[in-house]
Amino acid sequence: MLNPSQISWRYVRTFSRHISRFIVILVSAALLSSCGLFKKDENYDGLSAEELYQTARTAMSKRQWVSAIEILRTLEAQYPYGVYAEQAQLDTIYVYYLSEQTGLALAAADRFIKLNPTHASVDYAYYLKGLVAYTEKKTMLGKLMGQDDLSDRDTASIRNALGAFEEVYTLFPDSQYAPESKKRAKYLRNALARKEIAVAKYYFSRGAHVAVVNRAKGVVENYSSEPAVEDALALMMFSYLQMGFNDLATDSRRVLELNFPDSRYLDMKSRKVNFSKQRGSPLEEEDDDGWFSSIKDIFSKDDDSG
Repeated sequence: MLNPSQISWRYVRTFSRHISRFIVILVSAALLSSCGLFKKDENYDGLSAEELYQTARTAMSKRQWVSAIEILRTLEAQYPYGVYAEQAQLDTIYVYYLSEQTGLALAAADRFIKLNPTHASVDYAYYLKGLVAYTEKKTMLGKLMGQDDLSDRDTASIRNALGAFEEVYTLFPDSQYAPESKKRAKYLRNALARKEIAVAKYYFSRGAHVAVVNRAKGVVENYSSEPAVEDALALMMFSYLQMGFNDLATDSRRVLELNFPDSRYLDMKSRKVNFSKQRGSPLEEEDDDGWFSSIKDIFSKDDDSG
């Protein structure tokens, strides 16, 4: 005869078996239903290239990026040659760009350019490549605020975008995308120059005047047509003075005066300039009778222009 403890244990084991079976049934049902839910691949067999392309365009118009990519891939696989295949490659770049898959978009752009170097729309591929590289690694804060701030963007992506835009108007001067590419290239060059100036100003505030001169020279040499050259020449002028190279400081001033005759820096005279961390405001001033004898708010007014 079973005692109460044995009865309780048998009940627990029986109950556990029922629970286990119930769990297995639930899991199996979930797996079966998931197969039904996620396996929504359409059968595109038998559709012509034109029909596939129109189906892809419909998906794009509805912002169904995953479906659009799938159809474009199917089109290219089933009809690898011809105008629809080439257009599918171009649209693939665009869909990846709109869906913010920048790495895939850049790869698709490079692929199209490599496979179709003489295509009538290869200029558009270069232009798209520039747009994709421009938006690459855009900060979350910038996206949320809707601001186009390049100050904390990786310079590699900015340079890639600049290169693509420059190729548009250099290789295809009559392209409809050439004027816009020139505007974007100029903006990016100015942004890169301003970033270099920001670094030079930081070095100036730390007294690293050799580094200041190197950065400023780079701006003068590589971005000679940008407004930041004025700041670069002024930084060189004052850094040379701080290091005791008065002749070089005078030469920098002469170049500054020649290219920017109305520069505010020409009226600033100081022997000792120190910058705080708050965007270039001076902490110390030391006056004398020379042309460097006084300085007010040096370099601070243009910090936000880049």
